Amino acid sequence: MKSVTVARAACAVLLLLVSRPARADVTLLLGAPYGKLGSFSPTGHAALYFDRICAETPTSLRQCAPGESGAVVSRYGGVGGVDWIAMPLFPYLYGVDSLADVPRHATKAQVAALRDTYRRAHLQALAPDAPGGKVPKGNWFQLVGSVYDRHIVGFTVRTTREQDDRLIRALQSRENRSHFNFFFRNCADFSRDALNLYFPGAMKDNFIADLGLTTPKQMAKSLVKYADRHPELEMSSFVIPQIPGNRPEGHRARGVAEALVKTPKYLVPLAIVQPWLPVGLGAAYLTRGRFDMEGIAVAVLQPADLAARTRSAAAGAFSR
Repeated sequence: MKSVTVARAACAVLLLLVSRPARADVTLLLGAPYGKLGSFSPTGHAALYFDRICAETPTSLRQCAPGESGAVVSRYGGVGGVDWIAMPLFPYLYGVDSLADVPRHATKAQVAALRDTYRRAHLQALAPDAPGGKVPKGNWFQLVGSVYDRHIVGFTVRTTREQDDRLIRALQSRENRSHFNFFFRNCADFSRDALNLYFPGAMKDNFIADLGLTTPKQMAKSLVKYADRHPELEMSSFVIPQIPGNRPEGHRARGVAEALVKTPKYLVPLAIVQPWLPVGLGAAYLTRGRFDMEGIAVAVLQPADLAARTRSAAAGAFSR
């Protein structure tokens, strides 16, 4: 019975992800934390996938034409000096334009080569060659092949083309210049503000469990709670697995209080300095911070499941 339920959920998600001219969708994508930054701050990364908004360039948006596959939009620090960047879906996930080129296993060297090949073809304006034609440093690699670093949990809700137009106007009417701040102007803040344009007041910070910060996990929790009150949004959820070989499997994203009480390198010093602090943080997490994203997302989407998003001639690249 469980396998039937999972199969039905997967079918529902695929129906949401396939382009439909009569409607639009937005998907909140939550990337698991990884690497040194993930160890320091295990909150993960938030991005938004719009199935009816396309990237004319990495910093220019428009409504998609029939057959185009939409774009992933998010805020990054230290990439081209801009505030937000838009990427086609399949390259954002897998770093390639077609299903046939997605490896089942990829070493660090293979992932680095794959990313640099895509950068040279499409991202020179944001990440130009270093002196001597070498690969530049910086966070540009987060734009290409995200699932070689971590798994992604997605939450999809129904939207309208009018809402998409509103977002396009909002983003392109202001200067796209970076003021990135890790604590108060991060990727989760961008997702919160964008989703609140679609659903005013839906996305709320958790001032108790996240100590006043905005976290990807709280954005997912807010969207799920809002969708529970609005069944017409037809929420669906899924997991896109990490492709092995490049990094160890990523951890689950955590909120601030949860990270502090579950990470020994933070918990032990806090307990030594102020023994009551871990108790208070634990209470904040248990009462306001618990949310099992992976438990909700029962469907698992593999590259073949997502390949339908890139079947148009321009789906794997920018329009120009």
